[in-house]
Amino acid sequence: MTIEEIMQRTAAVGTRLVRFLYCDNGGIIRAKAVHPRLLPQTTLAGLGLMQAAQLQTLLDRVAPSERIGPVGEVRLTPDLATFVLLPYGTRLAALLCDLTTLDGAPWSLCPRSFLKRQVDRLARRGLRAEAAFEPEFTLCRWSENRWVPFDESLRYSTYGMMMAGGFIDDLVAALEAQGLQPEQYYPEQGHGQQEVTIAHAPAVRAADNQILYRETVRALAGQHGLAASMAPRPFPSDSGNGAHLHLSLWEEATGRNLLYDPATGGFSAAGHHFVAGLLAHLPALLALTCPSVNSYRRLQPATWAGAFACYGPDNREAAIRLPSPRRGAEEATTRLELRPVDNAANPYLALGAVLAAGLDGLDRRLDAGPPLLLDPLRLGEEARLQLGVRRLPQSLPVALDALQADPLLTGALGPELAAAYLAVKRQEAADFAAADVDYEFRQHFLKY
Repeated sequence: MTIEEIMQRTAAVGTRLVRFLYCDNGGIIRAKAVHPRLLPQTTLAGLGLMQAAQLQTLLDRVAPSERIGPVGEVRLTPDLATFVLLPYGTRLAALLCDLTTLDGAPWSLCPRSFLKRQVDRLARRGLRAEAAFEPEFTLCRWSENRWVPFDESLRYSTYGMMMAGGFIDDLVAALEAQGLQPEQYYPEQGHGQQEVTIAHAPAVRAADNQILYRETVRALAGQHGLAASMAPRPFPSDSGNGAHLHLSLWEEATGRNLLYDPATGGFSAAGHHFVAGLLAHLPALLALTCPSVNSYRRLQPATWAGAFACYGPDNREAAIRLPSPRRGAEEATTRLELRPVDNAANPYLALGAVLAAGLDGLDRRLDAGPPLLLDPLRLGEEARLQLGVRRLPQSLPVALDALQADPLLTGALGPELAAAYLAVKRQEAADFAAADVDYEFRQHFLKY
């Protein structure tokens, strides 16, 4: 879309503000907004942002850094192709942004540019990734001076569908208006927990979609007098909210799904190499896909969160599930699902790291080993050790240590982005370690 077309669309509907959206290293969606008349100059030169913005934690503390402080500025540079009128706003629009230097070059601390680099690596191999996050959220109402789950319905309950029907109807319409293509809806396991899935998209667009999805859910909940928490574990007593990542790889030249083996109708050898790369780097990946202190209250065995480093067909206790393809559309629906992912993740960092890890498996032709066909807990500890089925990190500091010790992922991120990210997350871990549990839950509840 050109700037002229955007100006015409904003003028036609009387848009008053355009949000320049980005996601920081704490996984918080932030923005600056401009009046439409300023779009020609701000889309060309970008909108000023302090460099230290990428060191802000979810508590709005600035993590310590030897390189970045109060001096220095970058630009929020919008991607015009992402322009969208926000259906839940009063004459609002949005653009997704890259973080660039003053001369317009990608900034080393830009998460969206990191994902683009991994997409370019795929393209050099003649491949593209199609992905979708599968976010869960907890719909809540205000009662006795606190937020409580909207209802006590059961998974897939039609009662739950009826109770949340008005909100879900508006949500589906708002997603459609932004081109996010809703596919399925159902109440999930936790009280008040909802899930609306959207269609797969090319990798950068898939991460953009996760940003727009999070914004839309929370905005519409507020308009209904409710709150929607996408925190990994909004309440101690209920199920956590995941954002499972579904991914497939496609050959540009042939249009074939690299993960599909037409000879057997099953998962391909190349797909197993990709899975092996994910398994090899999973402890470090968790620092990016389950990146909050609160994430590890969700990532527990016997909760279908994927707490063990293993894979298997339709195994929801494995970290990597190979979903059964749809009959009659086997190639189109063959994919993998990474289950230890939640909405606290910066989607650009999470998806980019997944691609980097999977490419390592492809490049080195790593062996994923045999699939696991049962709950890892049923194996017992000794059998798990023999099969190499590892329990994933059980706290954010342990996952951060794994990331810092993983040269493949820190190399993909680049030294400056890796250092800034680790600084932010270590500061968050330290701050919550010094506070009580109630404070942790309260701070995460409406941040995500």
